[in-house]
Amino acid sequence: TAYRSKSMIRHASKRLLSACVHKPSVLPQAAAISPISSAVATSTVSTAATLCAFSSTSANLKEYEHVLVERRFSEDNPDKRGVGLITLNRPKALNALCDALFDDLIDAASTFDKEDDIGCMVITGSSKAFAAGADISEMSQREFPYAYKNNMFSEWAKVADLNKPVIAAVNGFALGGGCELAMQCDILVAGDRAKFGQPEINLGVIPGAGGTQRLIRAVGKAKAMDMVLTGKMIDAQQAERDGLVARVFPADDLVEEAVSMGFTIAEKGQMASIMAKEAVNAAAEMTLAEGLRFERRLFHALFATHDQKEGMDAFLNKRKPDFKNA
Repeated sequence: TAYRSKSMIRHASKRLLSACVHKPSVLPQAAAISPISSAVATSTVSTAATLCAFSSTSANLKEYEHVLVERRFSEDNPDKRGVGLITLNRPKALNALCDALFDDLIDAASTFDKEDDIGCMVITGSSKAFAAGADISEMSQREFPYAYKNNMFSEWAKVADLNKPVIAAVNGFALGGGCELAMQCDILVAGDRAKFGQPEINLGVIPGAGGTQRLIRAVGKAKAMDMVLTGKMIDAQQAERDGLVARVFPADDLVEEAVSMGFTIAEKGQMASIMAKEAVNAAAEMTLAEGLRFERRLFHALFATHDQKEGMDAFLNKRKPDFKNA
């Protein structure tokens, strides 16, 4: 069947998925599981004016209380590496970031980071909220000795330490810890109704999981000071203009567009992707001279890989490369 609009394709996709999806089970220790109950479900979605078919599986994946997980693989390149999709799942709390949710998130992301058939990860939330902030009810009762001795929020930084590229797909609110989580990811894309902010000042505290440090690197001192000191929110369009967000998509298409971007990244040589991420992130920590030397050394190192030989040979012979990630 030929579809003439992205809206028609999206609705057809939802109808097809509804035949394969059942509501998450309520379990004593795992309140929700991945929405794909069958071993493999197939759907067709619209991505960047082209059709992208994918297969989705939750088989052999651990069940979590506060996140949903699934693997997605492109039907156009079934032998290529796929995307690990992680969905924050505390809907009644607008995905407020409690310790248990972050434990689930880090465990799921670390698992995907070790899987050979996953080349990229996408972290997303609901249509209402990516994450509305840290869990204030949990945090409000803590005292200085607890916060200091346990180095509160230090565990959150593990998202930024993942080897593989991570995309944050933000719909709805990304406030406080939610904005900080999104900024830990390598690429931040947003739905057109997303809102970003660091409103901790309204609670008598400051951002504590990277808000004062990562925000200034993304938008500059003046705009970071404005957001941190006033607690104001900015919309997705402003976030894109300021450099916080890479791309803005229609809210209903956001996750599929992010996964499509993930497929593109996963098709590249994994050694090069990991080194590229490492080099870009190092730029914030080094002088220009140090960064240029570090970049060159990583570039030199890739000449010891199979993928460098394969990529250049494929270019010269006008064929698609077959990267082995070695």
